Amino acid sequence: MAAMHVESHGSGAPLLLIHGWGMHGGIWSSVVPQLAQHFRVYCVDLPGNGASAPLPNYDLDSMVQVLSAQFDEPLMVCGWSLGGQVALRWAQRAPEQVERLVLVSSTPCFVEREDWLFGMAQATLQQFTAELERDYAATLRRFLALQMRGSEHERELLLTLRKCLFSRGEPDMAALRGGLEVLRDADLRGELASIRQPVLVIAGERDKLTPPEAGLYMAQELPNACVKEIAGAAHAPFLSHPQIFLQHINEFLA
Repeated sequence: MAAMHVESHGSGAPLLLIHGWGMHGGIWSSVVPQLAQHFRVYCVDLPGNGASAPLPNYDLDSMVQVLSAQFDEPLMVCGWSLGGQVALRWAQRAPEQVERLVLVSSTPCFVEREDWLFGMAQATLQQFTAELERDYAATLRRFLALQMRGSEHERELLLTLRKCLFSRGEPDMAALRGGLEVLRDADLRGELASIRQPVLVIAGERDKLTPPEAGLYMAQELPNACVKEIAGAAHAPFLSHPQIFLQHINEFLA
């Protein structure tokens, strides 16, 4: 089993934070101190990201398997973007481990399909995949710019994300490729009805990657879900609007 880097902060009911594609657990640093006043907060680096060892292959089930082996108690799980898809699959596959879910700027299906209009165009993701092989650092920076586009405080947030990007070293190329393949292939719409845990969906009003309509869809299809849309936020509301984000998450988890 691949070694995972997990940090723990505070005390109380356990809350695990899962980051998105190309990032690491340090992305949560601006909200961890406040969350740690109420919860025992775990920040994880997904396999091949940050300080975690890579996997031989990358798919949602492999990531869930590694995460599942790290914890021997039921958790509340908060997943951002790709991390939200990991959290959804985990809640569906091992409901005894996941008590509650918070899905931040996430979606059941990242790319557009004939019957799904709330995703990235297939051609755009294919371009990211091709550019990744030529210059992965520039591709990651472009992906960050897309995440922040239209957000309040866009310029400052982009600087924050870029400083965080390589602060735990270079990500594994296989992990980057595998993460894009998950975003390309995963379609969790058919699994939503079987996820019975309470779910909070947090969407950014201006999110260009996972539009708020995707969050509204999940809230309608999940049996026990509510949705909060944060005005002025794009793809990272916990960075752009931390206080309203913390208010929503504390009210839901309490």
